[in-house]
Amino acid sequence: MIVVGGEALIDLVPVAQPPGALLPRPGGGPYNTALALGRLGAEVSFCSRVSEDGFGESLLAGLRAAGVGLSLVQRGPEPTTLAVPSLAPDGSAAYGFYVEGTADRLFELPAALPAGARALALGTCSLVLEPGASAYEALLRRESGRGLLTLLDPNIRPALIADPAAYRSRFLEWLPYVSVLKLSEEDAAWLGGRVGDWLAAGPSAVVLTRGAAGLTVWTSGGAEHSVAARRVPVADTIGAGDTVNAALLHRLSAPAGRAGSAAPADSAAPADSADWPDVLAYAAHAAALTCTRAGAEPPYAAEL
Repeated sequence: MIVVGGEALIDLVPVAQPPGALLPRPGGGPYNTALALGRLGAEVSFCSRVSEDGFGESLLAGLRAAGVGLSLVQRGPEPTTLAVPSLAPDGSAAYGFYVEGTADRLFELPAALPAGARALALGTCSLVLEPGASAYEALLRRESGRGLLTLLDPNIRPALIADPAAYRSRFLEWLPYVSVLKLSEEDAAWLGGRVGDWLAAGPSAVVLTRGAAGLTVWTSGGAEHSVAARRVPVADTIGAGDTVNAALLHRLSAPAGRAGSAAPADSAAPADSADWPDVLAYAAHAAALTCTRAGAEPPYAAEL
């Protein structure tokens, strides 16, 4: 089982008609990752705190429809977080957020993950907003110590980060517990670090998404691989990076994508010996299909 931890929220996506209208769509990086994993056919469970309001119910309904397990979902009366993406002409998105007093930031560390859990993914707003951020950080440290493959996608949202220097320092403290660090070019530029330094801190692999230029991975063993992006008509890029997360996890946790069982980040982890050209090509294909659709609508396995 793959466990995805983090926020579930509602994206208020701009639509052409009527002018100025916003369409509520399920979202949040971890939510989209879990949804994509379910659609790809992986055994996946979502670990979060979700509101009991109408938006919360619709978020859980979307996960159920994709076959995502909900036993690790906490519920609360607080409202659902709202995000308002603004779309550039090329389909890329920037975000504003309504997060005060919302349910997902009150997440508490669960007593244990299911016995069959073999991978954990974390990222985005959930690692910024306290007190939940500290609980997710504790989950990362605990499960890495138990030998799970861990994927971190910082998915930087500058509007939510009040103290950039403190966040960058905290980010570096996470790396010894991370097997795969996945980030965009924009994330890398904002963080201001170098791939070699990040690899030296702990991850077995760093995957960089480069938009229309494709994806590149560097491994702790010194390998580097790149694949081109698939050329498709782009509706928007919402959820594309989250789909990459799901595709990476799905491929790496399958027998063809790894060597042996999941191992701690400080050992010969499967990410270092994966068939990376295959893994990246699969991720590029899945992300391209997501880009052809408005909002975060990852593909199903049959479409790949």
